[in-house]
Amino acid sequence: MMQQPPESKYVPALGFHWLTPYYDAVVGTTTRERSFKQALIKQACFEPGQRVLDLACGTGTLAIWIKQHQPQVAVTGVDGDSAILSLASRKAQKADVSVQFDQALSYSLPYPAAYFDRVVSSLFFHHLSWEHKQRTALELFRVLKPGAQLHVADWGRPTHALMRGLFLLIQLLDGFKNTQDNVSGKLVTLFEQAGFVEVSQRQTFNTIYGTMALYSAVKPG
Repeated sequence: MMQQPPESKYVPALGFHWLTPYYDAVVGTTTRERSFKQALIKQACFEPGQRVLDLACGTGTLAIWIKQHQPQVAVTGVDGDSAILSLASRKAQKADVSVQFDQALSYSLPYPAAYFDRVVSSLFFHHLSWEHKQRTALELFRVLKPGAQLHVADWGRPTHALMRGLFLLIQLLDGFKNTQDNVSGKLVTLFEQAGFVEVSQRQTFNTIYGTMALYSAVKPG
């Protein structure tokens, strides 16, 4: 059963609820989705028996790919948007994979402490204010087991001037204040301040909307 989130405002995947049905098509054609998500899966090194949380899972693409890549992990996708979770559930059924989908907000997760072996997230943190980024990072630290890992794909510091210019389109859509944290390279600092160690930017992908960066971090054992 899906968990109900507390009262709060959140931004739908493409900024407006009426765009939700087009999310997969837009992301797939503009962000090199398959390349960076498959790289994130490889980076996370999932092992049989692990519990995996896909934070802000959207339509479930990453959660489904993880389950297909390593069928012996237990995958949970969580998102604040009930409409997009309905799409995710239908996609998982069509793909014939078992993924649990819950409704909750990123900084108030309905899971016990030290529960997950991996948390992954893609294209989410840039939607949050710095305060909510901090609260979310602390919540992820809480639900991860000691020694467990966090793996994040999101917009990062531009690799060159063209990427910086292209990223203005994302900032116009998603807001300059919250996306500035990403373009300034502050996600590493964010995770370090939450208590994570071995925090690093692992690789980048140039897209038509800017530089996509992959990060990793570890909860101390």
